[in-house]
Amino acid sequence: MIATIRLSLWTLLVVLTLFSCEKDKRTLVISKVQSVSKLATTETIIDKTVVGTKTKSVLGLIRLNQANFVAYTEATVKTGIDLQKLSEYDVRIDGKEITLHLPPVEVLDFQYPFQKFVVDSTILDDSWINRFDIVNYEEFYRQAELDIRNNLQYTGIVDVTQNKTRLLLTSMLKNLGYEAIFIDFEPTVQLFKPLKIEGIEHVVE
Repeated sequence: MIATIRLSLWTLLVVLTLFSCEKDKRTLVISKVQSVSKLATTETIIDKTVVGTKTKSVLGLIRLNQANFVAYTEATVKTGIDLQKLSEYDVRIDGKEITLHLPPVEVLDFQYPFQKFVVDSTILDDSWINRFDIVNYEEFYRQAELDIRNNLQYTGIVDVTQNKTRLLLTSMLKNLGYEAIFIDFEPTVQLFKPLKIEGIEHVVE
């Protein structure tokens, strides 16, 4: 009876020791992963050509004049994964094998400066009767920004960010002694909430 109790206590001690070691390993991995959070980002430059059309008419029936212009714009998008959200439940370790389940890709910073909204004067086609003004340009600019935001997820930026993060963390985990490394990500449902603005007629290419 005493021997059985001793064996049970020894087994419990071994289990607790292994559990503690496993938890310590996960804690170390989480700490290391979070320390490279700033490196697991991708900066993308998006060139956007905006073609604008403005029509002047009388009573909405008789078109007097149609003006056109082309402008070149540039957006800078920084995407990444908030590794601070990683928890011990997202890390599974089995000997030299480790599996990470990471949060989704997010937009960390989006810049679309109006200063880089450059109208091509060689293509500008307007007249005194139907001339573009700063209000028109600002409206085209806002529409172009919304188009970039609403379609950003389809540019491949999510895959690029995931691949960069996977390469970075794989290298780091190999240095920690892991030989089999598996990394997956929470799906990115959308980078921006789709938005619409009613306004001036526009074409964005």
